[in-house]
Amino acid sequence: MTPERAPLLEVRDLVAGYGAVQVLTGLDITVAEGEVAVMLGANGAGKTTTMRAISGMINRKGTITFRGEALTRRAPDEIVRMGIAQVPQGRGTFTDLTVEENLRAGAYVRKGSGIEADLEEWFGVFPRLRERRSQKAGGLSGGEQQMLAIARALMSRPKLLLCDEPSLGLAPIITQELFDVLKRLNTEQGLSILIVEQNANLALRIAHSVFVLETGSIVASGTAQEISNNDAVRTAYLGY
Repeated sequence: MTPERAPLLEVRDLVAGYGAVQVLTGLDITVAEGEVAVMLGANGAGKTTTMRAISGMINRKGTITFRGEALTRRAPDEIVRMGIAQVPQGRGTFTDLTVEENLRAGAYVRKGSGIEADLEEWFGVFPRLRERRSQKAGGLSGGEQQMLAIARALMSRPKLLLCDEPSLGLAPIITQELFDVLKRLNTEQGLSILIVEQNANLALRIAHSVFVLETGSIVASGTAQEISNNDAVRTAYLGY
């Protein structure tokens, strides 16, 4: 956590898994207000499980607080209403709905005005979605579906955005474009973001803090610079 920033999300001694299989074995992370935090780890380390536990999608034990309020016993829709939105691995768009219908679905927790203005805002950020607003999401390219998944999550006006492998299966130029958008959302709007990402080099360029996950627990953490200078992390995740 960046020292001068107040904590937004705090996870302590998190234990979670699937049935009898325990994946997380006492995980601790903190995401500060207005920062980009990145979680690195090999396949099977528990990164996606961490995201699902924070979002309330799986059973979990331990302490999770968001803006000082406990999340552990809350349902996923309550957590969204509190200000956490997730872009799941594999995008998770509603393929039979149009682009615009997907975006409106992202605002289901909101009441009152502002939805039309937000539609225009995200169509401005992602012009290709505007061009395809009446097209079914299932007909979009992989990159366009990822843009849609991010924009749909942002329609709930979150304070914290969880992004699970946003670059998965995408061409490098599209991945760079998406990370540029995430960086702008953080720097221009102060959006806090927690990213799980295999492309460590790209993720570290926009990160403030980094957590390295192995077999269900954090084995290293620090600023992006500190983690980049860690010899073991460089060898395992950065390729040099």
